[in-house]
Amino acid sequence: MIRLQTDIQVPGLNSREVTDFMLNCDDASYQAWWPGVHLRFHTVRKVAGDVGNLIYMDEYVGRFRLKFHAVVTASIPGKEITWQFVRGVRLPGRLILGLEDEADGVAISHVVEAGFRGPGRIFDAVLRFWFTPEFADALDEHVRTEFPKLRDLLRSRGSGAAKA
Repeated sequence: MIRLQTDIQVPGLNSREVTDFMLNCDDASYQAWWPGVHLRFHTVRKVAGDVGNLIYMDEYVGRFRLKFHAVVTASIPGKEITWQFVRGVRLPGRLILGLEDEADGVAISHVVEAGFRGPGRIFDAVLRFWFTPEFADALDEHVRTEFPKLRDLLRSRGSGAAKA
């Protein structure tokens, strides 16, 4: 199992703002978050309760361009959102946002997991062609830059609370 994790504290932002924004994001709001880097993020199929929503994301992470569909497999407002990557079928990869409110902001755990459990893990070596040290560094820098930008975007819109 490959696991890329970045933990960051963002003053002036709260966990519910993050989950509300991410679950209700559209392309215009995503582009406003980080112009030229965040290209597209929108819900393709929305269901009651959000678990089962299908999203599309297109962004740059350093020199890497990521375009993918994913389905929401867990959604706890103000606590967690998990997306599982999809390409026709569900793939062995997930993006997990874990959030915890603190006295002056929010602690965010951004995790990308890819790979198999059990005997299938012998195929994880193939995934290392994509999950290189260069990509891991670019993703870490991306996460550390984007969430303060989200706070700034939400504050520029007034009270914030995810007017996505």
